[in-house]
Amino acid sequence: MGIGDKIDNAKDQAIGKGKQAVGDAKDDPNMQAEGQAQETKGDLKAAGEKVKDAFK
Repeated sequence: MGIGDKIDNAKDQAIGKGKQAVGDAKDDPNMQAEGQAQETKGDLKAAGEKVKDAFK
C-alpha cells in the first residue's frame, strides 16, 4: 500500500469521525449516518490494501 493510499484512508476515517461528532452535537441522525458510512469506507479500503499487501 502506498503512502498516498494510507493518507486517503486515514482522511476518510478522520472526516467520518468528525461528521459523527457533529451529528451527535446537533442531534442529526443523517449526519451521524453519513459520518459512519465514510469512516467505514476508509476502514474497508485500508483492510483491502492490507490484504493486497499480504499477497505480494
